Amino acid sequence: MISTRKNTVNDIASAPATPIKPATPANIDYFGEDVFNARAMRNYLSKETCEKLLATIDEGAPLDANIASEVAHAMKRWALDRGATHFTHWFQPLTGSTAEKHDSFLELEEGKPIMVFSGKNLIVGEPDASSFPSGGLRSTFEARGYTAWDPTSPAFIKRHGNGATLCIPTAFCSYTGEALDKKTPLLRSLQALSKSTRRLMTCFKASPKKTTVTLGAEQEYFLIDKRFYLQRPDLYQAGRTIFGATPAKHQQMDDHYFGSIPTRILNFMNDVEMELWKLGIPAKTRHNEVAPAQFELAPIFEEVNLACDHNMQIMEVLRQVADRHGLVCLLHEKPFAGVNGSGKHNNWSITYGRGNLLNPGKDPHQNAVFLTALCAVIYAVDTHADLLRMTVAGAGNDHRLGANEAPPAIMSIYLGDQLMDVIDQLEQGVPKSSKQAGAMRIGADALPPLPRDATDRNRTSPFAFTGNKFEFRAPGSSQSCSEPNVVLNTIVAEAFDIIAEQLEKLDEKNFHTGLQKILQKIVKEHKRVIFNGNGYTDEWIAEAERRGLPNIKTSMEAMKALVKDENVALFEKYGVMNRREMESRYEVNVEDFHKRIHIEGEIARDLAKNVILPKVVDSYSKALKTNEMALNQGFPGLDSYAKALGEGSSKLMAAIAKMEACLEKDHEDILDAMAELRGVVDALEKIVPDDCWPLPKYREMLFIY
Repeated sequence: MISTRKNTVNDIASAPATPIKPATPANIDYFGEDVFNARAMRNYLSKETCEKLLATIDEGAPLDANIASEVAHAMKRWALDRGATHFTHWFQPLTGSTAEKHDSFLELEEGKPIMVFSGKNLIVGEPDASSFPSGGLRSTFEARGYTAWDPTSPAFIKRHGNGATLCIPTAFCSYTGEALDKKTPLLRSLQALSKSTRRLMTCFKASPKKTTVTLGAEQEYFLIDKRFYLQRPDLYQAGRTIFGATPAKHQQMDDHYFGSIPTRILNFMNDVEMELWKLGIPAKTRHNEVAPAQFELAPIFEEVNLACDHNMQIMEVLRQVADRHGLVCLLHEKPFAGVNGSGKHNNWSITYGRGNLLNPGKDPHQNAVFLTALCAVIYAVDTHADLLRMTVAGAGNDHRLGANEAPPAIMSIYLGDQLMDVIDQLEQGVPKSSKQAGAMRIGADALPPLPRDATDRNRTSPFAFTGNKFEFRAPGSSQSCSEPNVVLNTIVAEAFDIIAEQLEKLDEKNFHTGLQKILQKIVKEHKRVIFNGNGYTDEWIAEAERRGLPNIKTSMEAMKALVKDENVALFEKYGVMNRREMESRYEVNVEDFHKRIHIEGEIARDLAKNVILPKVVDSYSKALKTNEMALNQGFPGLDSYAKALGEGSSKLMAAIAKMEACLEKDHEDILDAMAELRGVVDALEKIVPDDCWPLPKYREMLFIY
């Protein structure tokens, strides 16, 4: 009897090759066609209303509530023209995913059907707030909650097999006004940072301009064949493989990263990009990642609120398009043990008007604004390392951080040689020079000289300066981008205010001397957070401890930063979150962590007990019979093989019993029992006959698609 696994392999092997289409002219005229963007607004709105709405979106002007009815009518006409029959307020509750309740445009007027969408329908919605995680902000009997239109993130159309829905990005709050979502604190933090940036730039005699925070979120993910996925209950229930022996070949040959993209995957990527471009999402880069079956998608940088919304859409499109291709997109931080996990690199920068405050220019030592912004970030990261670590806490990311594939749990900053030299000079006195970029000759006459950057890159750093931005590399692949950026915006706002408060006391004559002393003091007090070496080594862990940098290894420990009095005071000062909102997020995060660990523990027990143990016992029974027959016929027995299976069966039953007992205990006990059970199961996978093993193996899932 051929196993289901073998049938799946045969089916994949016999699938016909996708024919190559003939060449046709490429175009991207459809970019943004399913977005109510500026072009659509100009086509469907009056000029006056369009200008008012664009002023809110582009310049941060307060929203004129009087235009809501006209905008709603225009949005409905546009959506109907695009085939949409329903609308939804699309929001991001504390589950970490998105939520939506669809209503049709249909209304009855004297028994006749009409399509209606009012200004009230646009501005506010009323989902059931008691059914979402709230951390105690809402009780079960307190159901009322509100969604509020966010005009700075454009409405879009979500398509499915036989219809389409108008999606309106919204914030989500309780009846009492507390934020129940990821978006609201982000918008508040942007407002706070904008105010602090204007205050700082006023000290440099800059005229009032708009502050824009930009984000580029690099999304990593795995793809496996759907038929393998459906044979792995751990994958479709927990998002990761709870059991699985490491194959002989995995990523140690370094041959997958940037390798030739397989045809089936490339077809998938093309369809993903087409869907994203229709939604106005500027997908830019695609490539193989380090682990087999691992890939990356990176968009062009956008305003951070829009970029966060777009990343949520990207993850959904990846999953949906994968399904159409007979694949499954795995966004868990560590779906496979023994190979790299997946992250979401958060590239953050801040612009005032048209000037990027983190752009060092040709002579960073002479760029006072840049040095001020740089020192503010150094201050912020060192002072609030616990908050940054908190933003990447989660059951999935605990498997990834510090595992020689992702940054360690120690928050440090990488600046590179050029900026480190400037910082060293600043610490000693007035910076007088900067290391300059140059040209690099490769040694072959046919190859042109390459421009050499003034500094290298460091992929082991959790917070690295990369030319004109900071790359926060610790966030996990399944996480919302909002929380890391809420914290970054808030702690940098505080740093800007601390510097501005001192600069405001200086007269024009002493301004530059005073600025130098302020920045020099920051460098001396917070230089400990700068580390340009290898963050994966044990030596760095020891060095970080010597420097006094926190090493918050577990998520449960990291989450406590949310309820520290000094952190609550910071967020309340800047109007980002109040104590109740922060305490609620702590409760939600802790409960989520415990639930995920308990679910994984139950899956491990059930798989081991109901799926794997019967196969092991059956194999042991057959080995005993074979051994007995061999001895009866005078041939050497199979004692050692049968003994290994027998001992494995005993260990497995003992590990299952321990797992069952630990499910009634704390999460640490569950994790320890799961690790022990996995060790037993993975060892048995290498002993039990291949055609008897019930679960798809790593060598199949990671290499056959």
